[in-house]
Amino acid sequence: TLIPLLDADTGLLQGDTVADCFEVSTSEPFLSQSHCLTEMSSRGVAMVPKLALDVMSCEVMRVLQLTDNYIVPISYQVPRKNSGHDFHADLYPDTAGVSPAMAAAEWWQGGNKQSTSSSPLSTPTSSAAASRSPSSTSGLSSGFLPSPSPGQAAKAFQTFLPTSKFRHIQGVVLHRDTHITNVRDLNLTTPGECDGFCANSQYAAVPLAIAGGQIAIFTRSQPGKLPDVALPTIQNSVNVADLCWDPFDTHRLAVGEDAKIRVWQVPKGGLKETLTDSELILQHTEKIYSIKFHPLASDLLVSSSYDLTVRLWNLEDGEQVQLLTGHRDQVFCMAWSPDGKQLVTVCKDGKIRVYDPRKSDAPEGPGPDGHRGARVVWVCEGKYLLVSGFNSSERALYLYSAASLSSGVVASVCVDVSPSTLIPFYDQDTGVVFLTGKGDTRVHIYEIVPEDPYFEECSSFKSPEPHKLQGLAFLPKSECNVREVEIAVALMLTKTTVEPVVFKMPRVKREFFQDDLYPDTPACWEPALSASAWLNNADGQHRKISMRPADMTPSEAPKEAPVRKYMPSTFYLEEKTDEQKKEELLEAMVAKLGNMDDPLPQESFEGVDDDEW
Repeated sequence: TLIPLLDADTGLLQGDTVADCFEVSTSEPFLSQSHCLTEMSSRGVAMVPKLALDVMSCEVMRVLQLTDNYIVPISYQVPRKNSGHDFHADLYPDTAGVSPAMAAAEWWQGGNKQSTSSSPLSTPTSSAAASRSPSSTSGLSSGFLPSPSPGQAAKAFQTFLPTSKFRHIQGVVLHRDTHITNVRDLNLTTPGECDGFCANSQYAAVPLAIAGGQIAIFTRSQPGKLPDVALPTIQNSVNVADLCWDPFDTHRLAVGEDAKIRVWQVPKGGLKETLTDSELILQHTEKIYSIKFHPLASDLLVSSSYDLTVRLWNLEDGEQVQLLTGHRDQVFCMAWSPDGKQLVTVCKDGKIRVYDPRKSDAPEGPGPDGHRGARVVWVCEGKYLLVSGFNSSERALYLYSAASLSSGVVASVCVDVSPSTLIPFYDQDTGVVFLTGKGDTRVHIYEIVPEDPYFEECSSFKSPEPHKLQGLAFLPKSECNVREVEIAVALMLTKTTVEPVVFKMPRVKREFFQDDLYPDTPACWEPALSASAWLNNADGQHRKISMRPADMTPSEAPKEAPVRKYMPSTFYLEEKTDEQKKEELLEAMVAKLGNMDDPLPQESFEGVDDDEW
């Protein structure tokens, strides 16, 4: 229901969305409309008393917008040439005072006194003051301007709150020349636990809806339109349940299916012919839910299955080395900790479990309610667990302390209403998480901080077409172009294309290396230790490297002295004679025109001979 707020002095009518403002008139046109777009939806609005307005800024109306978290003042001003110096009486007729005109008993007996009128501000009227007429105040459409941005006004109410430096992050789809087009026969029925498709620095693997569980391998360095003829594929024999690339071997792809995990080796340069023989087959007892490579140790793979177990495999010899139990229902998701010591699972039985696979112990705690799916990632250097799931009606994010799961949720935030599970990607260098789901057109972005408010929402990215499968497959940090201030790079799979998407920060001086955005990053594409060493209780960590190119200057470079654009105020306040002012004006004109005695540029041209015309 629209809540009208009418200012009797100006005839302005304000709606409850703080998006439309009308001037009400007794003659044609009866309503003149203007728009004031707000950044946040309204929960309520209230009008500020007339005597509180800043009349010297020609403010004719001010309302307070109540949102979910803030009270935002929105100001309506009339642009006047001498605002700030003169009082414009045509905008401010005498308004109702603050003293009561009569007591309740006097009104009840038929009294009809008016409250004492007063001027909004006791200042001399300007020489331009005139009687109020429709032409001088013909509504916002003829000059009433809302405040520049409700978000700017909101800053006055949230200066005590921390704000994310990634608030204005921008998502950009790269030029069409970088797209892979004419993609056909996508398999859109992969299980909810599957990431749908996966990519690394060289290839993208996409399941196809073709008999035999075929997988297309696209080479990222060869964009363009795919031929209409059948492409060489990986023949996986049955439909894909999950798939992922080996982080330390860009040619190695693991594929989960019915009771088997096949490990494929893609030839250098991509597929030239159909691949039918896998490098290794791991035998499971039931259908696979999901598979994940170890983030630090080479040749280690973990899988979850319909038999409610989690198994750890050593690919060096193709043997199972650990069996983890305790789940009482479907395993929604698994995730390795950043140091590779622990493995977390989210289960349909409403529990979160953190395993030490080398010891088999698994402390557990309450997880998100609901049976529609969930995803989990480690955040804040492994101190917290971020779970994307559902509450009773919405998609939501939940933050848990990894050290005390039994304590329950530390913080949570509702995202939106949608049936698909949000799939998170967490960038540990910046603390930013990107979330999107199958069929979504929007990528939600949050910065996760280890203290209140925990979730700091950033600008979201909207794509023109819905995402297919998982929507986005993020690439290693080494794929970011630091010269363009990119902090994340992903591939977006649409109905017929694979398109690169970059997330960048708007910075003014991009010629400098942005140290605050690019700390030394782990070389996650290199193994820190072998599978046998990790299984023998050895721990390791990735070496860290700088992303700064050798020819870029750090942003701590000395700041240039500011160039004064205007003369100091004392220059204008100094009294000058008319002769001095004329002389300065002539000097400025001569300096702008140049020396009149100098030859014109065209006078130095040689011209052409007569016989050449």
